[in-house]
Amino acid sequence: MRHLRALYLTTAAPALSTGRDMRAYACIRALAMLGPVDFAYAPHDTDEPDEAFASIENVEFHKIKPSRGPRRAMLYAGKRLQGIPARCCRGTSPELVAVGEALARSRERGRVIVADGNSATALMPMAMELPIIYNAQNFESDYVRSPIGNHALARAAMRRYERKLIARVSESWMVSRADVESARGLVPTARVRYVPNVVDVTAIRAKAANQGDVGSDDVRLLMVGDFTYAPNRLGRDLLVHSVLPLVWQAMPEVHLTLAGRGMDDWRAPDERVEVAGFVDDLARLYAQSDCVVVPITEGAGSPIKFIEALAYGIPVVATPKAARGLDVLAGVHYREGEDAPTLAGEIIDVLRDGGADMAAEGVRLAEREYSIESLAERLAA
Repeated sequence: MRHLRALYLTTAAPALSTGRDMRAYACIRALAMLGPVDFAYAPHDTDEPDEAFASIENVEFHKIKPSRGPRRAMLYAGKRLQGIPARCCRGTSPELVAVGEALARSRERGRVIVADGNSATALMPMAMELPIIYNAQNFESDYVRSPIGNHALARAAMRRYERKLIARVSESWMVSRADVESARGLVPTARVRYVPNVVDVTAIRAKAANQGDVGSDDVRLLMVGDFTYAPNRLGRDLLVHSVLPLVWQAMPEVHLTLAGRGMDDWRAPDERVEVAGFVDDLARLYAQSDCVVVPITEGAGSPIKFIEALAYGIPVVATPKAARGLDVLAGVHYREGEDAPTLAGEIIDVLRDGGADMAAEGVRLAEREYSIESLAERLAA
């Protein structure tokens, strides 16, 4: 018996560099456990799949080469006249539309999944005749900024687009239960599924629990994120300029490592703050860390690095906003602070007592709810 082939269409290149890439990787891994997958993409940062993507079994890659010129300009102008936000049609090309539609109409086609605004825009007309699934990165209209500063208008435009998209597709996959409720509130009749961000738990070796009384001159906090993303920059600044000075009053030996792209032009205000930049393999940094901080105060979706820290068995201190999209309980899986004083207090407490029981609960939660295997089970249901 031949299995139907899933199609995953995106304008993101198959390389692990952003949270969106990690979501794509996890979804494709999970889908490939259930049957063959066609992964169609338009090159951006890289032309060919990196090793992580290329090693996934049961996947065939289709590279789409977008053109530039009058045809693409006309397509873009037409989409903008329909009220589609620029960020959701800037990467839509005639080639993306043509290849996407041709692959979607294959006789062996199973699920058709569009994984970003541009690919959703490309196949939106087809959603009137074929079932299309929209795999959201987050509920976009909960957080969007206009490049010219008129955020209210930008959010209204995105909300109109999301309403139209969610109403038209056969199903929408949302990264958090909060986003599921937001989508249902926008389109009560829509079919919405909870498809959380996950990590490759089986490839992660959890750190041995710290029993407290660190007794070292090298006590380490870690923050990991894509600092080209404004909420991560705001969280970094809160941590460095407001939280750490309070931590240092009680524990001057504490160091912070900042890992992630977008840090080239940023300078640390204190020698105890170290900038690692983009790191291919974060295992070493997690192994050296006593606590991971997720100080996000804005944004939507769910932070993958929160989940990754849980899987590594590192105690996590986070804001309510960072935890909003996850099935975590404050005091059980992580410690919560909503401002600089409470975040600092929780960090100090975790460093002093080690957070061993909490870290163990985090590992169990990651294995149960946030592994690629658990995602495959969700998608098979």
